[in-house]
Amino acid sequence: MTVPAALTIPAGEVDARLDAVLADYGKQWGTLDPLFGETIELLSTLVLSGGKRVRPAMAYWGFVGAGGDPADGSVANLGAALELLQAFALFHDDVMDGSPTRRGEPTAHVRAISDHEANGWAGDARRYGESVAILAGDVSLVLSDVLLADANPDVRRLWNDLRIEVNLGQFLDVVGTARGDVPLETAERIVEYKTARYTIVRPLQMGAALTGRNDLEESLGAIGTPLGIAFQLRDDMLGVFGETERTGKPVGDDLREGKPTPLLARARESATPDQLELLDLIGSNLSADQIVDIQMIFADTGAVADVETQIQALTDQALDAIARTPLAGDAATHLTELALFLASRTS
Repeated sequence: MTVPAALTIPAGEVDARLDAVLADYGKQWGTLDPLFGETIELLSTLVLSGGKRVRPAMAYWGFVGAGGDPADGSVANLGAALELLQAFALFHDDVMDGSPTRRGEPTAHVRAISDHEANGWAGDARRYGESVAILAGDVSLVLSDVLLADANPDVRRLWNDLRIEVNLGQFLDVVGTARGDVPLETAERIVEYKTARYTIVRPLQMGAALTGRNDLEESLGAIGTPLGIAFQLRDDMLGVFGETERTGKPVGDDLREGKPTPLLARARESATPDQLELLDLIGSNLSADQIVDIQMIFADTGAVADVETQIQALTDQALDAIARTPLAGDAATHLTELALFLASRTS
C-alpha cells in the first residue's frame, strides 16, 4: 500500500530534527564517556530506523488546520518530541512483551542480551539486556520533554494528559494480559487510552494548540477518537492475521502475548465450549497450527466481521467530523487521506 503524502510531507522535517537532536546529545554525552554515547546510539537506532510517523503527521495537520505556517519549525519540534515519546514506549513495550523483533530487526533488549552473552560479562544476561532497554527508553522520555520545555500552557497541558493516558492504558493492557478473559468494555477502554488518545487525539490537539488556538480542541477530539480506535482495531487484526514481511513481527505474536483486544473479547462472547478451550490457550507458546485454529475461531464466531464493520463505521464517523470541522488550508483533504489509509493499512 502506497504511503500517502499526508504522512510523507511532515516526515522529512521531523526526521531532520530528530537526527540533529540525537547527534547533538550523542556528541555532548559521548565526549564525557563513550558509554553515554552508546546509550544515545541505541536510541538513534530505534528512532531513525523507520516507522510511519503517524503522531507527527497528526500534529502537523492539526497545526496547519488551525492556521499554522507549515514552514514554522516549532511543529517539527513537536513531531520530534512525539517520536521520542513513542521510542520510550516501544523500548518498554518490547521488554514487557518479550518481543524478539521490532521493524524486522532484533529488539534493543535482545541485542543487549546477545552482547552480554557473547562477551561473557558478569551477572544475568536477560536482566542486563532488559535494564539497558528500559534506561534507553527513560532517556528518550526525558529528551522528549526537553524539546517541549518552552511550549505554551495548552500544549503542555495536552502533553501531560497524553503521557498519563498512555501509561494508564498500558497498565490496563499489562493487567488484562495477565488476568485474561477481559470483557469487551475493558478491552475497548485499553484501545482508547493506550492508542486512540495517544496516537491521534492528543497530537491533533497539540498541533492546533501550538498556534495559540484552543477553540478546535473539541472538534479535533471528535475526529481523533473514532479514527484512533479504528487505527488500533486494524492493528489488532494485523497482530493476528498480518504477514511478517509486512508487519515486521512474527505471525500470531499478539496471540502468544495474550493481548486483551476487542477482537478476542468478541470471539469469546460467541464461542462454543470447545472453541473457548482453545481460546484459553492464548497467552501461551502457541504452535503454528494452534494459531491457524484460533484465526478460524475469530472468523467463525463473527468476531472478524464485527470488527471490520466497526472499523468502517468509526472511519465514516471520523470522515464526517473532518467534513464538519472548519480547517484551514488543505488539512481536511490530508486528514481524510490519512483516515482512509490508517483504517485499511496492511502493515
